Amino acid sequence: MKKFLFWSLAILLIVLAVFIYWKYSFTYSEGNRAGLLQKFSYKGTIFKTYEGELILSSVKSSQNVSLASEKFFFSVPRKELAEKLLKLEGTMVVMHYKEKNGALPWRGETVYLVDSVTAQP
Repeated sequence: MKKFLFWSLAILLIVLAVFIYWKYSFTYSEGNRAGLLQKFSYKGTIFKTYEGELILSSVKSSQNVSLASEKFFFSVPRKELAEKLLKLEGTMVVMHYKEKNGALPWRGETVYLVDSVTAQP
């Protein structure tokens, strides 16, 4: 009976560890998003995180105004990158992100974690 309990507990711990890795550390997808950095803030009640909003434009008018757009919500885990984004607010940028399967409260509110940004000319 002790041997059965030992192996059952060991298997349960392994399955739990694999699930936690898959849910919070595994990168489901990664890519780039380009658009207008509309909003960027430092917020939270217990865990303060950097959160932003990018407007992805699919159609533009002759006055360079977005007609059809979608919002991309993202989190930034690194303070150095957050300071750079604060300076780029209101400009067109290209961001590289990694999408996780789950969000951790101290890492950000969204599953999209931005790891680099460049300003568009």
